[in-house]
Amino acid sequence: MKIAFVGKGGSGKTTLSSLLVRHLATTGAPVLAIDADINQHLGAALGLDEARAAELPAMGAHLTLIKEYLRGTNPRIASAGTMIKTTPPGEGSRLLRLREDNPVWGACARPVELGPDTVRLMVTGPFTEADLGVACYHSKTGAVELCLNHLIDGPDEYVVVDMTAGSDSFASGLFTRFDITFLVAEPTRKGVSVYRQYKEYARDHGVTVKVVGNKVQGQDDLDFLRAEVGEDLLVTVGHSDWVRAMEKGGPSRFEFLEDANRRALRLLHTAADVTYGLRDPERYTRQMTHFHLKNARAWGDERTGADLAAQVDPGFVLGEAVTASTPG
Repeated sequence: MKIAFVGKGGSGKTTLSSLLVRHLATTGAPVLAIDADINQHLGAALGLDEARAAELPAMGAHLTLIKEYLRGTNPRIASAGTMIKTTPPGEGSRLLRLREDNPVWGACARPVELGPDTVRLMVTGPFTEADLGVACYHSKTGAVELCLNHLIDGPDEYVVVDMTAGSDSFASGLFTRFDITFLVAEPTRKGVSVYRQYKEYARDHGVTVKVVGNKVQGQDDLDFLRAEVGEDLLVTVGHSDWVRAMEKGGPSRFEFLEDANRRALRLLHTAADVTYGLRDPERYTRQMTHFHLKNARAWGDERTGADLAAQVDPGFVLGEAVTASTPG
């Protein structure tokens, strides 16, 4: 299952994504958490201290390794230098699986212990001094999109991505890479405006969007969200003493999380599992190709000096590649 958390800045999406990661880890399922936000806070939300969070390897710093590994023996890709964030896999490409060790996980993922449970964490990395004034953050999230384009995951395996704020993910095809997108909205006009924008952009792409109402304090807040987002409202959450204590560095034993919030996380878990049955591998691959060709025409061909449309393998469907052999 590929799960995204989006919302306006300060909506609480990082906190909620970290709570779902903790919840999923208690089930014994393999979980990969990815911090794709320009503000890198997911590590801290999972309990890492500032020094350890700062030491996490940035995916962008290992982009050449990622490309070289994923390219495999695909004859349609002449070199790693011609791969861009939307490059799709084809015959001969290496695919990523959560229940394995590989050079990409080895370089970019680090284990995070959550009590008795352990998850993998990857981060896109913050802006560097060299980026300031000359780069946009989409150059960082491109590594996430490339990995998701090459990922084979099953119904009992989870990737949880804390996305950039607002609707920035629409600058690429990244928003189509998820089984379900949880949009965290506060009961305010600003909070629901991001929902409307996201819903409008995603409308023609078969993206499943469910709203998680956060910071809901009473019936008026609940009524407001129901009126604004309708049946897309999945669940609401309010204040958590457990989260506040954890953010202050206090005990973070997950079993002490309030019952109401644990029930909310179970609802998110169930909603995610249900969408697995809606998967359409052909549509997923078709969308991948669509955005790759769009990026190729817009800037990719010129930047790489290659005809990137030739990278598309017309007979390849990602969901049908589960049993395909992986190059060594």
